[in-house]
Amino acid sequence: MGYLDNSSVTVDAILTLKGRELLSSGDAAFNITQFALGDDEIDYALWNTDHPLGSNYYGAAIEALPITEALPDETQALRYKLLTLPKQTTAIPVVSVGNTSITINGGASSIITPNTSLNGNSQYGYTAILSDSTVADLSVVQPIANSNIQPTVVGLNQDAQSVSAVGFVFEVTGKINTLEDKTATITIVGNETGGSVTINLTVNQYTATQSVTA
Repeated sequence: MGYLDNSSVTVDAILTLKGRELLSSGDAAFNITQFALGDDEIDYALWNTDHPLGSNYYGAAIEALPITEALPDETQALRYKLLTLPKQTTAIPVVSVGNTSITINGGASSIITPNTSLNGNSQYGYTAILSDSTVADLSVVQPIANSNIQPTVVGLNQDAQSVSAVGFVFEVTGKINTLEDKTATITIVGNETGGSVTINLTVNQYTATQSVTA
């Protein structure tokens, strides 16, 4: 859907299947309470302080860039979120995890506990995005207080869907696969600071001699 001002589309949105379901119910169930802004399409290297027409044109090339349309793929959309930090802030909060590379057997699990410098993301936590649901399952170990948000699946079938979940601590469980090792990525995004970190996940090919305990 979009918001029009008779000259251009100023807001462009793609609803998930759940969003369409709520919108079609017609009983005010569809109620947007939070949103994020980003500048993924902006190349700041185009800022030209040597423009022959002067300072009013330093950003002319940036202003002429096309605006990207809304994307349903959470691994590609809003990778560079805009954020507001308190005055006198001298450093950008950085999201980190214990290990940016996880290797597990099928049926085994690994806990992911993100942290953010400067005590960031302490209220609204993180969004974890698993790129391929055929490789592993993603669940929330420590949810956000007073939240019943469940993992969200993005995709039309069971092949290589991305899955997202919101919380403070997550668990990834490898799916049992007897054919080959499989890989995916898990992107952890701070819901307040917008920072992110990507984890490379490998789930080993399952053999009868492997233990499936965590």
